[in-house]
Amino acid sequence: MPERGPQWHPRYHIQTSGRSLHAQEIDFNDIRTTLQALYAIYDNCNSLHTNAYDEAITTPTEESVRRAMAIQLIINKELGLAKNENPLQGSFIIEELTDLVEEAVLTEFDRITERGGVLGAMETMYQRSRIQEESLYYETLKHSGEYPIIGVNTFLSSKGSPTILPKEVIRATEEEKEAQIATVENLKATYADEAAKAIKDLQQAAIKNENMFEVLIEAAKYCSLGQLTAAMFEVGGQYRRNM
Repeated sequence: MPERGPQWHPRYHIQTSGRSLHAQEIDFNDIRTTLQALYAIYDNCNSLHTNAYDEAITTPTEESVRRAMAIQLIINKELGLAKNENPLQGSFIIEELTDLVEEAVLTEFDRITERGGVLGAMETMYQRSRIQEESLYYETLKHSGEYPIIGVNTFLSSKGSPTILPKEVIRATEEEKEAQIATVENLKATYADEAAKAIKDLQQAAIKNENMFEVLIEAAKYCSLGQLTAAMFEVGGQYRRNM
């Protein structure tokens, strides 16, 4: 086994919870995202995506993206505690919660293994059913009020905490749609030869069960997402969930 070096260090990405974004009192979403970002940064994540507050309704606007980015910047540049690596280390509650999460994750891995791994579990729709069960449980608690959500099911404003539409709702214009179609067509025409070779290499890697990451990155230089998807369907088939 080669000597361990920087390439062995685990790296992970965190994205704040999309489920915690609510259409009612959408300005409150920034508060929820800030707290989630603190969890991630205090746990030394290597990269972080903070959701925009209006993603509960639309594609983020320039204004909401700037606010989402500001959450990270203020934590890192102004708060100060994030400059200390792992500031919560040794805290009983943090260590206990970490152990509980680790135990739950390993238990879930065992359940998937018992079903024949990821692909085997997919055949019985295990992952999908687990996600649906958790979503239903969350929605039940939210509806009953057992899980209080400020501005959604408790502490409503005198106006009933209505859904507040953002100033701008992002929708592509017809000109933008046509421009994107033209861009894809130009890509195909310009790199027809390179794309054919790249797709062949990609399919061969898939058939031989090789690591596809490198050939996929190379193919993405010359192929559209549609071309890559169609190429993989040809050799691997298209997934259809069981009824």
